[in-house]
Amino acid sequence: MTYKETIAWMFAQLPMYQNQGKDALNHKLDKILQFSKHLGNPEKKFKSIHVAGTNGKGSSSHMLASILQEAGYKVGLYTSPHLKDFRERIRINGKTVSQRHVIDFVVENKSFFDHNKLSFFEMTVGMAFDYFAKKSVDIAIIEVGLGGRFDSTNIIVPEVSLITNIGLDHTDLLGDSLQKIAFEKAGVIKKNVPVVVSEYQKEPAEVFQKVAKSKHAQLVFASKTIKTLYNTALLGNYQSKNVKGVVACLAALKEFVIQASHIEAGLKNVVQNTGLLGRWQILRNHPKVVCDTAHNREGLSLVLEQVARQEFDNLHLVLGFVKDKNLSLVLPLFPENATYYFCKPNVQRGLDAMILKQEAAKFGLHGDVYHSIEKAQKAALKNAIATDFIFIGGSNFVVAEVV
Repeated sequence: MTYKETIAWMFAQLPMYQNQGKDALNHKLDKILQFSKHLGNPEKKFKSIHVAGTNGKGSSSHMLASILQEAGYKVGLYTSPHLKDFRERIRINGKTVSQRHVIDFVVENKSFFDHNKLSFFEMTVGMAFDYFAKKSVDIAIIEVGLGGRFDSTNIIVPEVSLITNIGLDHTDLLGDSLQKIAFEKAGVIKKNVPVVVSEYQKEPAEVFQKVAKSKHAQLVFASKTIKTLYNTALLGNYQSKNVKGVVACLAALKEFVIQASHIEAGLKNVVQNTGLLGRWQILRNHPKVVCDTAHNREGLSLVLEQVARQEFDNLHLVLGFVKDKNLSLVLPLFPENATYYFCKPNVQRGLDAMILKQEAAKFGLHGDVYHSIEKAQKAALKNAIATDFIFIGGSNFVVAEVV
């Protein structure tokens, strides 16, 4: 198979949350454990940091990788979802896994996949862990896909666990309260392994304290303990919360020498070192165009606060969501005094743009419908003057089409 054919087979044959939503989940670790055994338990052959949370886990994972790279270590990085190319999910020192490796891995294990009906997550996690083990990384940063307790990545025993924060996202899968969601995220806490929580939130904190105590895991709330301010190349004021979690996580990491200069350089060079896309990413100036992958209430709230702090004459928003998004929670966050360009991301889960327009109107948000994100972006650019501001977002899949 060619790389293109291999990726097409993966998308067509294997359940994947990106496209199918909750139907792709099985809430079990049986199959990933079975696959790991088949591969020779690669997750036991490298050290790791496990990163969970509702928002900021992607940015935090990339910051951790960048800092450890600056300190001279060979660093694996597993994140999801990808924006442009599947290979973004698996990197070593910023370089993506090769097309050849992806093809060979699928071909070598295809009979196992067919016989055991592995999910997209299980196959991809197995590929990442196998790759990191074979390439002898010093440490790998492993981002949770969804939740924590039953996520396919949760077969590792890391050096440190990091939980960024808790918000009401994927409530149909993880629970309808902060406490229930915190319990699922707390599933990454392992016996005698330190855990860092980036943001102290009262209700989730009680859950984390209880679980950490039961696992004899040292618990640190970074927002309470880290006082030093660091600058990062990742724009957006909301990154300051993620940085505190990252710094506290590195402080808990034993056997690795991390100096202040490594932290400063790593935060400064995170995009160059890791290839991170879509976090308050400036696509052009005059008019300024920014995209961001924030897609739930907490994440969008922070990003829209950042939008409000910009200087502009007129605001344009290119907006798209997925079908299972609770619009009544996120649409009230958006400003009425703006022009909207409603569009549908080009995935099965994409929400019809006309439905989005109708729902948005209930909250005083008005604009036109466009048949693609590209057309919506072009219309916004055509209508905007040099001193305007254009924001593109609402979903990872919207951003994936513009970066």
